[in-house]
Amino acid sequence: MNYQLLPSTDAALDSNFAASSSTLSTDLVADGSVDFRGRIADKQKTGGWKASSFIIANEAAERLSAFTVSGSLVLYLTNEMKESLPDAATHVSDWLGSTYLLMLLGAFLWMLIWVVISLLFSPPLSTSWFGMIMLTVSATVSTLRPTPCNTDTSNCPSATVGQSAFLYSALGLVALGTSGVRPNVPTFGADQYDENDEKELSYKYTFFNLFFLSIKGGALLGLTLMVYIQQEKGYGWGFGLPTGIMLASLVILAAGFPRYRYKKPMGSVFTRFVQVIVVSVRNHFKGVKVGPKVKLYEVATKESDIFGARRLSHTPHYRFLDKAAMIEDPELTDITDRWKLCTITQVEELKTFVGIFPVWASNIAHSLSLAQQTTFFIAQSKILDRKLGPNFIIPPGSMQIFAVISAFITVSVYEKFIVPILKRKTNHPRGLKSLQRMGLGLFLAIFALASAAAIEHMRRTHSNPSSLSVFWLVPQYFVLGGAESFMYVGQLEFFYDEATDGMKSVCGALFLSEVGVGSWVNSALVKIVQWATGTGENGWLKDDLNESKLDYYYAILAGISVANLFLYVFVARRYKYRHQG
Repeated sequence: MNYQLLPSTDAALDSNFAASSSTLSTDLVADGSVDFRGRIADKQKTGGWKASSFIIANEAAERLSAFTVSGSLVLYLTNEMKESLPDAATHVSDWLGSTYLLMLLGAFLWMLIWVVISLLFSPPLSTSWFGMIMLTVSATVSTLRPTPCNTDTSNCPSATVGQSAFLYSALGLVALGTSGVRPNVPTFGADQYDENDEKELSYKYTFFNLFFLSIKGGALLGLTLMVYIQQEKGYGWGFGLPTGIMLASLVILAAGFPRYRYKKPMGSVFTRFVQVIVVSVRNHFKGVKVGPKVKLYEVATKESDIFGARRLSHTPHYRFLDKAAMIEDPELTDITDRWKLCTITQVEELKTFVGIFPVWASNIAHSLSLAQQTTFFIAQSKILDRKLGPNFIIPPGSMQIFAVISAFITVSVYEKFIVPILKRKTNHPRGLKSLQRMGLGLFLAIFALASAAAIEHMRRTHSNPSSLSVFWLVPQYFVLGGAESFMYVGQLEFFYDEATDGMKSVCGALFLSEVGVGSWVNSALVKIVQWATGTGENGWLKDDLNESKLDYYYAILAGISVANLFLYVFVARRYKYRHQG
């Protein structure tokens, strides 16, 4: 194998290579993507909007199903499965947490198998669909739910072990199936644009915005039409229709098969991480020292020895990891064994992951605030006056529509009016850098939780709380929806741009796993508050919100968000973008 020993201060790889002697056709992509026949992808026939439109439509259909279920699940658990409100909120948070954390496993499998198999015809989609069928059966077959009762709910029979096992097996299959697809879809969509083509690169950022709006479009229908059908026709219809729509999402995605651009799998990035750590530690105990004049190992080709991945320049931070790429005697070392010697590119992959990890960790508090939309916000909606005219009652889960409307307004106004103004002031093509956009989302989330605390305190201390209109909850939904629009799109841009070629899917899954961690933290916090305040007169979180002190819980979340914002600013100010300099 040919190789080079590069100075540890090397910062420009391109100078080591001459221009290619043969010029590729401008109709072919320059990023190594292939079509479904395995040939270099033709820009005129594959990728771009002609391919990503299928991905956007699929995401809207898949999220319609997901939002219909998540928007109704806490009520299904309390009304049909006879669970207490705190237990139902905890179970919903745990389920969402498992769904999103399993996405890291989904990203790992994605890197090991061919994209067509894993995305279009894989067990994950079938598993999720089968889970939805089981959920529909649970809502339809009476023997799979506790016996209905019209008396005091405290005397209602609880679900049997078998009934609960069937329901949570269904939810588990949905979580497992979703985790294999959802983290890879935005990455797959972004891969439809050649980063070496300036025009296509600009379209990639437009795709991120449209992808986010497709999620909200699915939520719009799921939280209005689907939830209304569920309220009027029952949970059997409410879960059955999303099951059919999930099947339609698979058909939509498969329809774009000949138009997609594909990236061949690059092997396991986790294995490469472990190799760097093992070799670094081994060399450290051998007494290897890192210095500015030390030569580091890299293959002598423009591409790295990671199949399909470009070489990465050396960076001066996390110097301990450089020990994995140090070689003193090339003649005596097996340079092909990555458990003994790593390349600069391999080391830089791990450095990139280590660098973005603090950013990921400082965003978890935002997911903690989002967890309230599918738990306590819905519980609040249920006990307020939901009448809209003489004959229409708003479904509790449909109140999330105001967060969706806010997201549409925020993205549209920001892209149309704010970005042009900011571009002139910041000289940045996106107006704000991705970290700045995420910080703005964290800032807005504080006001959403403060608003929720204030409105809940007003409701709890009102002489007749049931007479208050459910529209009092609009501010907390609306502000949180705006916060999410800044956070989600900012995170999409950040994690995709900062990821190296070999870790796009992992970074996408890492970004989504924040939601999972936030949901689990919410479950833990509910349990801690219940333990600390008890279930008596002074209990904060009880089955009856009129006897609870939910406003205190929201105030704690607002305080956590304030502290987290300071932490995030500290982390973001010290972060150096991968392409800087």
